[in-house]
Amino acid sequence: MDPILMWAVVVAAFAVVIFMLLKKMDITITMLLMGVVLMFIAMATGNSIAVEGFESSGIPLFDPLLAIVSTFKSGLTSYGFIILILGGYSAYMSSIGANDATVYALTRPIRKIKSPYVLVPVVFLVGNVLSLVVPSASNLAIILLATLYPVLRKAGMSPLTAAGIIATTATIMPTPLGSDNVAIAEELAKYPEYAGLTVTEYVLQYHAMVSIPTLIIMAVIHLFWQRFCDKRDSAQGEVDNAEGKDLVIEGSMLRKTVYAILPMLPIFLLIAVYLMQVLGGSTFSLSVEVATLFSFLVALICDAIFSRNPKDALGKSEGFFKGMGGTMPVVALTVAAQVFVVGLNSIGMISSLESAMTSINGTGMGFVLPLILVGLTALIVLLSGSGTSLFFAMVPLIPALAAAAGISAVSISVPMGLAGNLFRSVSPVSAVVMIVSGSVGKSPIEIVRRTSVPMLAGVVIMFVLSVVMFL
Repeated sequence: MDPILMWAVVVAAFAVVIFMLLKKMDITITMLLMGVVLMFIAMATGNSIAVEGFESSGIPLFDPLLAIVSTFKSGLTSYGFIILILGGYSAYMSSIGANDATVYALTRPIRKIKSPYVLVPVVFLVGNVLSLVVPSASNLAIILLATLYPVLRKAGMSPLTAAGIIATTATIMPTPLGSDNVAIAEELAKYPEYAGLTVTEYVLQYHAMVSIPTLIIMAVIHLFWQRFCDKRDSAQGEVDNAEGKDLVIEGSMLRKTVYAILPMLPIFLLIAVYLMQVLGGSTFSLSVEVATLFSFLVALICDAIFSRNPKDALGKSEGFFKGMGGTMPVVALTVAAQVFVVGLNSIGMISSLESAMTSINGTGMGFVLPLILVGLTALIVLLSGSGTSLFFAMVPLIPALAAAAGISAVSISVPMGLAGNLFRSVSPVSAVVMIVSGSVGKSPIEIVRRTSVPMLAGVVIMFVLSVVMFL
């Protein structure tokens, strides 16, 4: 395909995607349809569909659909299955009350702190830890709005400060259970440079090195920004009539402790095995799905013992499989994103990008590619409210583009993945911002004013750290 025509098609494709996002159309079907259109354009101009090992059905009309099936099969049997398992475990933890026990254990000490500004960094960091248990930003916000928001108000915190913190509690906590981390680790492990890389190793060796210091600095920035906004805000003295509720966790202290640990058990297992490998030279390995399934069996046994009703405990296990079904839209989004990338690759955009990146190899301009992708992530997230859609689309391309630019793949994957999760709290159309704004009776723009400076500062900090550490 002629390069000028190819780039015209690329610009048109992204313009259509952005337009459909602005019209609040479903992002999954949007990317899926555009991927199919791009594949048809590629075939019409003499290009083949860019799927490894792809064999035509013999009927060109059906070939893009065959590519979708192939992409879905490969995704479902790798990272897609892991995402389903994690979704099932999270749902099961909710069905037996274990997530509530963890939230109760982590938020209870906060109620003893009376200074509203001391609470700002504490709640921000504790909320991010809770995102390990409740990975959905919107679901975590709903829980904290019901249980913690009134406590923060009684401690003297302004409505907008409390809302701003809650809207940013699920950001960049390093976790081997994150679907984005699972996807990139699975992809990187295919290449010799990262052969055998597990998601735990990716998170602890790369992600955490950037995300943890970024979170700590953001917590401090949150404090000063919220205090500055409160002094400037004429609505500081508004009366808040929200009635919250206290979580009631029944049973003995042993039961409360065990149930509070269960949601974190897969993470503890994965980290323990990693430390055994690093410190003890152990050759024992443990995958995310095995750790999660083992934790599920442990939780099932614990629930049967503490409830003293094995039949009821077995009945609640259905929540695991329902949770797997509930996570299917996430898998569908990743597949749709990859189909979109297949379309872009089929018309020649990816090879053109690789050629462009090769030209900057060795010029000291390696930071340009991560910067461009972080900027593109910002645009998509601010328009769509989705923090992971573009990242999932780029996962298969990151190693190849990094190699062409002569830089490490993690110098792209880390800042791009973190940027998506940070910009989500700055998007007025994201689910978490809209939920928080509706619950506290403020406009989404008012919430974004409170989240913008800490989150944008976080983007700058994590990008600089990524460049320094990985380039």
